[in-house]
Amino acid sequence: MEGLDRPEHRRLSRRRLDLRRAPAATIPVGGMRVEGVGIRFKRNRSSRRSFKDLFAGRARRSRPDEFWALHDVSFTVDPGESIGVVGRNGQGKSTLLKLVAQVMFPDVGSVRVSGGVAPLIEITGGFVNDLTVRDNVYLTAGLHGMPKREIDQSFDEIIEFAGIGDFVDTPYKHLSSGMKVRIAFSVISRLEEPILLVDEVLAVGDKAFREKCFARIDELLAGGRTLFLVSHSERDLLRFCTRGLYLDKGRLVLDGPIRDVLDSYNADYN
Repeated sequence: MEGLDRPEHRRLSRRRLDLRRAPAATIPVGGMRVEGVGIRFKRNRSSRRSFKDLFAGRARRSRPDEFWALHDVSFTVDPGESIGVVGRNGQGKSTLLKLVAQVMFPDVGSVRVSGGVAPLIEITGGFVNDLTVRDNVYLTAGLHGMPKREIDQSFDEIIEFAGIGDFVDTPYKHLSSGMKVRIAFSVISRLEEPILLVDEVLAVGDKAFREKCFARIDELLAGGRTLFLVSHSERDLLRFCTRGLYLDKGRLVLDGPIRDVLDSYNADYN
């Protein structure tokens, strides 16, 4: 152990610490770096952590009533990449998108994202039932950082895209489920963010509206956006994505061309 406190060792330790804490600014806008990410959940909602757990290290071992939804997941994304996340239900796909959206934080590892995120995941969750469609558009877009002036300029296009012009002053709670999805997609896809997260939203709605969604995503990708798409539709994954991440039992099994990832997944489970 002798010599560990020498100046050169202290400099090395500081350099390693600096690398672990590298700011997102070192990642190009629209890119991200996921390093050794793990997140655990409880199986039993009624179970409670002890007072001692509040002061335990983040990397403590799991208790019997906990499981790792994601474990030791690492990958890097360059700006403009289109990535499909593949796997069975319950394998961590949606959890990964929530970590990238930073609405959830890992227990171990780090997720570094450069630039804003437009999250088309659980897209109707942020809307207020008792407010009108008009008020919800201004509220939701504003919460995502869109200035009121831009909302004013885009409002008519948002409503036209959703196809609900007759319901602008109707309380949101009176819309059908399909109409709620249309207005939510129309608002979120209008955000000027470099990263787009899509979780099964393309499976909702009628055929005509899905085609409008496809065209909108094509437009965003042509503009250089980075795409993360979670879908069970092989057709959609092949249409939009060039790279795939195959998650199984919370681990990243394969990171490669989307066709290879789909072939590996199909070989395992189909």
